[in-house]
Amino acid sequence: MALLSGVRVVELGQILAAPFAAEILGDLGADVIKVEKPKGGDDARGWGPPYWEGDAALFHQMNRNKRSLVLDLKTPEGLRDIVELIGTADVFVHNLRPGAAEALGLGAGALREKYPGLIYADIGAFGHKGPLHQRPGYELLVQAFSGVMSITGEPGGMPVRTGPSINDLGTGMWAAIGILAALNNRARTGEGCLLQTSLFETALCWAGIPIANHRASGSRPERMGSGHPSVVPYGAFPTATGPLIVAAGNDRLFERLAKALGNPQWARDDRFAKNDGRVRARAELERLITGVLAQKSRDDWIALFEAEGIPCAPIMEIPEVLAHPQTHALEIMQKTPGSEAIELVGLPLSINGKRPGPRRPRLELGADTSDVLQALRTDQREERTGLETWSEEKAWAGETTWAGNETSK
Repeated sequence: MALLSGVRVVELGQILAAPFAAEILGDLGADVIKVEKPKGGDDARGWGPPYWEGDAALFHQMNRNKRSLVLDLKTPEGLRDIVELIGTADVFVHNLRPGAAEALGLGAGALREKYPGLIYADIGAFGHKGPLHQRPGYELLVQAFSGVMSITGEPGGMPVRTGPSINDLGTGMWAAIGILAALNNRARTGEGCLLQTSLFETALCWAGIPIANHRASGSRPERMGSGHPSVVPYGAFPTATGPLIVAAGNDRLFERLAKALGNPQWARDDRFAKNDGRVRARAELERLITGVLAQKSRDDWIALFEAEGIPCAPIMEIPEVLAHPQTHALEIMQKTPGSEAIELVGLPLSINGKRPGPRRPRLELGADTSDVLQALRTDQREERTGLETWSEEKAWAGETTWAGNETSK
């Protein structure tokens, strides 16, 4: 179901955050036009190996259901075309370096004055104000700066980066959520708006519970591996054949767990009967549980725990996840039209029981340039912007303009 049919999005994005925001909208039915530079397009096209049909697998995952338009923003003609194209759009989303959009004449003030109904989404690294607002950023830098890395990893070990790029992708999600709210508001008022979000703000949001705990207790959150600061037992435990996640998230589940482990008296022990006691006695309780779990295989424990309704899970690798019947049942892996090789994770959302699917073939660099520009130039409703009188020096802020808020590998 194309819920956003009739909505046009112009994306001037690189790598992850802005492309992911636009992809979400595209998956929901919007017409997304991705504007790319002539030499190589989005830098993510080269972020491999591995590659599929000439472009990095990462690029394909972030750029389905879009059209590719190549414009040279070093030229007056390229700037004229993108401004006119934005005039046909409902949404403009970018993650250019701070100040780059303004240098190109694509800042929110200029475009929203010309197009009052435009929803302008500006994705940055550290936010739109404050001493760091002009600083570009990467996923890894923001994970470090925000405190997220300080609570990720094993106790006593080095802080580590989370596997997925949670801040880039999360910022794309916030942008998409804001855009959807803005579209709803514009339907009532006719007015567009400026939306601003950043990787740093997203990281602070993800760290909201540790921040709240720190504010309440005054203590510094620590790395806990797979454990949870407020729930015990909740994490990875070794068994005779490998680690197992056990998640007894309340007192009732802990009572079941104690019985399944052959120690029902633990649930009556004043140290362990309530969760707050288990949190305080974490080390002793985890030592006891580990001693019992080491006596049987992981699969034996899984069978026993599942029969008793105790939440648990093996730590699977990606190939195992893809082969699992649950993954197949959800039909979340989707083939790209026109390609035998490209299969991507789809939108994690179903509408009336059906997941939105890919409507367009892989995003070939510049494949839609002719069609988009021809339609633009024959639309008599559009006005010229006058940007053709700019000099190239004034119109272009330098090659670094295109270096958006890329994520680290």
